[in-house]
Amino acid sequence: MRKLYALLFFCLSITYTKAQTPLSYYLPQNISYDAKIPKPQDVFGFNVGDQHVSHDQVVMYMKELDRVSDRITMVEYAQSYEHRKLLLLTITSPENQKNIAQIKAQHVALSDPSKSENINVENMPIVVWQGFSVHGNEPSGVNAAMMMAYYLAAAQGPEVDELLKNTVILLDPAINPDGIQRFSTWVNANKSNTLVTDPNSREFNEPWPNGRTNHYWFDLNRDWLPLQHNESKGRLEQFHAWKPNILTDHHEQGTNATFFFQPGVPSRTNPLTPKINQELTAKIGEYHAKALDEIGSLYFTKENYDDFYYGKGSTYPDINGAVGILFEQASSRGHAQESDNGIVRFPFTIKNQVATAFSTLKAAQGMRVEMLKFQRDFYKNAVNLAKSDAVKGYVFGSGDNKAISYHLLDILKRHQIKVYQLAKNTSVSGKNFDSEAAYVVPTDQAQYTTLKAIFTKQTKFQDSLFYDISAWTFPLAMNIKYAELGSTAGLLGTEVAAAKFPEGKMLGPQTNYAYIFEWTEFYAPKILNEVLKKGLLAKVASKPFTITVNGKPKIFEDGTIMVPAQNQSMAAGEIYQLLSALAKENGVDILPVGTGITEGINFGSANFKVVKQPKTLLVTGAGVNANDAGEVWHLLDQRFDMPPVLVEQSDMNRISLDKYNVIIMSDGRYSSISQSGIDEIKRFVKAGGTLIAQGDANRWAIANGLINIKYKTIKNVDSVAFRNYDTQQEVARAQYIPGAIFNCRVDNTHPIAYGITTSEIPVFREGTGMFEKPSDPFATPLAYTSKPLLAGYISPANEKMLKGTAAIICSSFGRGEVISFSDNPNFRAFWFGTSKLFMNAVFFGQTIR
Repeated sequence: MRKLYALLFFCLSITYTKAQTPLSYYLPQNISYDAKIPKPQDVFGFNVGDQHVSHDQVVMYMKELDRVSDRITMVEYAQSYEHRKLLLLTITSPENQKNIAQIKAQHVALSDPSKSENINVENMPIVVWQGFSVHGNEPSGVNAAMMMAYYLAAAQGPEVDELLKNTVILLDPAINPDGIQRFSTWVNANKSNTLVTDPNSREFNEPWPNGRTNHYWFDLNRDWLPLQHNESKGRLEQFHAWKPNILTDHHEQGTNATFFFQPGVPSRTNPLTPKINQELTAKIGEYHAKALDEIGSLYFTKENYDDFYYGKGSTYPDINGAVGILFEQASSRGHAQESDNGIVRFPFTIKNQVATAFSTLKAAQGMRVEMLKFQRDFYKNAVNLAKSDAVKGYVFGSGDNKAISYHLLDILKRHQIKVYQLAKNTSVSGKNFDSEAAYVVPTDQAQYTTLKAIFTKQTKFQDSLFYDISAWTFPLAMNIKYAELGSTAGLLGTEVAAAKFPEGKMLGPQTNYAYIFEWTEFYAPKILNEVLKKGLLAKVASKPFTITVNGKPKIFEDGTIMVPAQNQSMAAGEIYQLLSALAKENGVDILPVGTGITEGINFGSANFKVVKQPKTLLVTGAGVNANDAGEVWHLLDQRFDMPPVLVEQSDMNRISLDKYNVIIMSDGRYSSISQSGIDEIKRFVKAGGTLIAQGDANRWAIANGLINIKYKTIKNVDSVAFRNYDTQQEVARAQYIPGAIFNCRVDNTHPIAYGITTSEIPVFREGTGMFEKPSDPFATPLAYTSKPLLAGYISPANEKMLKGTAAIICSSFGRGEVISFSDNPNFRAFWFGTSKLFMNAVFFGQTIR
């Protein structure tokens, strides 16, 4: 009997594992397919859905389709950090391909109100962008892209011909190549011959940081507006080269869910999104509902998700004359997994994505003229809205931080926003702007809605719940001087064609005494690090001093760096050449000085403190907030060429920390660090090391006796005796701070604030972890003001609690320092303002004693 059962089990397993998912499971079979177009399995060696496609296989298949099909042209629009190609396929009829440049130019003209009025849209193709798997561990999207590409290349018949005649499809098959490769490798490597569906299986539990993110552990679906990554910059260039009418973004959600399509929660739509956009979204949704009904798939809409933050792929189109659509499929997270709704099989997840990709194209056909007219009207209305807006423009920029002006200018230009050099020196609201260093963004332009999304400060909301952050005002994030303009008359100089990184200068001939440069410029740390890497002595001024420059006295504030020309490991001429090159490359002016006589501290003063080269260790691994850790890694590596050593927190229990002088612990839980690791970290700090802790890493430091910070107790502010049961989640979430911008006062004399020229600075905060005021009045270089909210949502009770609390606390421990950030200073890589504070902690934590 045992042998019989064993044989039966063996046969069943062979039957199951050898069963292949046919094309007919996904694609219509009432039409013929061109035999010369290769099927995915002809290239991969397996059927779609039977295994997870890797990114290299995606590229291989798309290249083959591009080679054999006259319906497809393909471009490589970017490379990931791991040098993987991001591809965009333009799919349309062969006749359209012959005139594709003309079709593109005419379509883009719809977004130009000066040209669009005379364009006949009746016979114009609609443009649909279909994007897949921006989160690498949401694989049904990229695998569905294989099916869509094959169908559009191979399907025959009048229905397909009509579709391709009237549509230009922009297929973005693999938005996050590095994450897709990371995830597919994991699940394929942990797949059993007979599929295991138990959620506890290793297959469904990726190791940290998992495949969701890109190489630096960033969520690329938050980068459409900030544009801090190669993948996003390349994609947006293609987006604006075409300006699609519909953009779909294929995602996955939790395994126990079903399928979601937009609209999202109506009350959570950003007010900059026109009402008609949501009406069109709902109309397109009817096509999705019909498609899912036909195959019996459960779904929901107008719940959970929203259209508020414009940094997401499904929301960015809404401020660019298009309709963005989010799809969320319940994930198998592998090949087959148990769920509340039964076993979720990988082919089924792909099938739903294919079904809604098809329903999108059907909607585009049925609503083609309507969508084209909407796009034309959107930009015409944008100009009308600009005329009625009391704000006629924005001016920004200052001469002491030209690199930050460049970064904001670069973002604006990538969003097709017109920017002009300031024509003359001007003063607005008590702020002075220099024509040589400032720029003007007039609101009277077609990209009015996008520029408002970048500059607007919103503090009143219809709903207190947010799927993502509630504020992202870019000038505040960058801590750049800016002001609203009631008029731009006389202020518009030459239009800026493209952002150009500023060149720094060596402001004089070689000296035999010393060189100094101010710390205000963003890339000053890069110069200092390169100087220290060369083994040169460098010092930082802890007090201001004045010297004569070009016949006039000039004050150099705390944080100014001094590099002596003598008694160094390099000759004076070599130092001059090195600093000249570094100044030019990093946009920082360097001044040679010929004497140590100054007004204030002299160059030989003990108030010039020696700076050691940072040798940083970033603690990573399970429990650590991968996004926050990735932001640190990206900042140090990409911005400053000083990559940290990435160490798993469990390895902190076995290594010596003697070769490092800075340890960084991002937000997270550090339960894998045992007592031996704790003791080693304590020894490290006591011996003079710097420990930088962010967010909940401070709770670990408190629990292990490194700091004596106290958190405020968040009280239950709900005094209502009875509430409806079904509102409890909404009530609880309304007390959460969903990512907003707050004002802090700065102690400019503190090393953490070196280079900050203002008495206040905007900070990003998410969550309710608030520090109590420390007993030491000198330990708080940054604290929230009495009226902290600048932009975004916070409940009145939380705002009251936040007032006056510490944002950064510095705690001595032996000869070292623990620098505690209550919030994330490097959020999503575009918070340049507070990244300055973080870099100060890295370089100058050693000087706080």
